Amino acid sequence: MANYNGHKCDDCTNSVCIGSLPVLGNLPEEVQNEVAESMRHKYVSKGEIVFSEGDSSEVIMIIQSGRIKIGRIDQNGDERILDILHQGEVIWDTLQEKQTVFPYSATALTDVELCLIDRTAFTDILSKYPAAAVGLVAELGRRVAELNEIALLLSINNPAKRLAGFLLDRDLRCVGPEIHLKLEDIASAVRLRPETVSRNLTKLEKMSLIRRTGRGRVLVTDRNGLQNLFEELS
Repeated sequence: MANYNGHKCDDCTNSVCIGSLPVLGNLPEEVQNEVAESMRHKYVSKGEIVFSEGDSSEVIMIIQSGRIKIGRIDQNGDERILDILHQGEVIWDTLQEKQTVFPYSATALTDVELCLIDRTAFTDILSKYPAAAVGLVAELGRRVAELNEIALLLSINNPAKRLAGFLLDRDLRCVGPEIHLKLEDIASAVRLRPETVSRNLTKLEKMSLIRRTGRGRVLVTDRNGLQNLFEELS
């Protein structure tokens, strides 16, 4: 079971974490301060499990720094990555009224700093500020749209097109110019064999659309070209 213990977060008090939430960043200062009072800070080491599927979803998590992969174990015992979350992104499936446990597991791909908000305290605050609740619904809708896009991507049969779409998405969402993911993680995310991913990465690199800058590091060098290829492939 996940350990949600953390310490009082000075950065939260200074609204660093609050500013990471688009819905909360525009709220009056007194509201931000009220949310910050319920926040705790937690450090998670690279490779450590943040939480497991089925753990009680007591908190909302803001990723202050680092990367987290979320996924499930399929019926064959293989890990299936659902998404990679980065600095500034939020894990808040817990806000769904009937969602009392996490529907997937999360593992730190790097050292991670998290700001934790107690779910009950957060929903109590939102109940007092309806405008924030309206904004939250819009933000949750955006997250659902992202997950639908991922599902649509996985329905693509052409492996090169699927990989190109994945790289376009990661390039847009990643913090910094490079995509930091191991070959095995990319393969799991796009449901392809590592050899297939490696072969297609080589093809994309020969087309000068990407460049592998190191182990587990990919730089998209021609986004327009990659987008055109994605649209042309069938």
